[in-house]
Amino acid sequence: MADIAAPTATAAAGNRRSSLHKLVQRKSTIAFLMALPLILLIAILIVYPAGYAVYLAMLSKSMTKFVGLGTFEFILKRQVFWDVVYQSCLFAISAVIFKAIIGFIVAHLVHNIPLKGQRKWRGMLLVPWVIPPAMSTLAWLWLFDPSYSAFNWILAHFGIGAIPWTGEAGWARFCVILVNIWAGAPFFMIMYLAALKSVPEQLHEAAAIDGASWLQRIWYVNLPMMRNIIAITALFSLIVTFANFDIVRVLTAGGPLNATHIFGTWSFKVGIESGDIPQGAAVSLFMAPILAIAAAFILRDISRRGSEV
Repeated sequence: MADIAAPTATAAAGNRRSSLHKLVQRKSTIAFLMALPLILLIAILIVYPAGYAVYLAMLSKSMTKFVGLGTFEFILKRQVFWDVVYQSCLFAISAVIFKAIIGFIVAHLVHNIPLKGQRKWRGMLLVPWVIPPAMSTLAWLWLFDPSYSAFNWILAHFGIGAIPWTGEAGWARFCVILVNIWAGAPFFMIMYLAALKSVPEQLHEAAAIDGASWLQRIWYVNLPMMRNIIAITALFSLIVTFANFDIVRVLTAGGPLNATHIFGTWSFKVGIESGDIPQGAAVSLFMAPILAIAAAFILRDISRRGSEV
């Protein structure tokens, strides 16, 4: 009897595992079907335009002849393209670094404010990020106006001469980076503030008992706990900043003498304003490999730290 019961119990356990496996498969199928509309929407809004851009980039200027990689070869031989690559990297990397630093500092300052006062400060500090960039950049354009600049008016009271904010290459680059930092730093602040809320207070208490100062607690407790959030936020901001269009377009339109053109604005100038849509599409496609390399390094670092944990 015992010999007969043992195979029966084994068969019952096998049937339960088989039923559970089928249930898991069925749930995954249902989940896929529920996500299918979103997948199709992403394919329509992202995959199709990207594929169409590749197709356009392989046409002649008149869009009547297939030229293959000829447009890309032509762009790579132009010095202005390499200037745009340099300016895009300078604009994106410097802006993201300063946004991350400012957001980190402000997040810690707000975190130490009593809870009742935090809502007010969070709301006020998020205003630059909430305002549409084109609208806020227009206000900055008036502040940088060569004839009626509010900044130059203030500097004149200290005996400092007027600065050609958007009329000289170095100052123009400074201006577009400054406006991007002003608009994007609140996003870093709110992300880092959320990460700070998840840091266990016991770690700070243990560090304080060991004699760690406030800065040491930030460096040895908060920073390691926030590294993944910092990396993901920086990656997201790098993608958005690299593909920025409105701030540079409104503030300098790529000038003076193409000194502030980035991929988005130069693609618009070449493709729309100059009427060479294939070349404009080819310019925009050069952003993909650069961002893919940056994303690969950041995500690999996150994955490596996750495996260590």
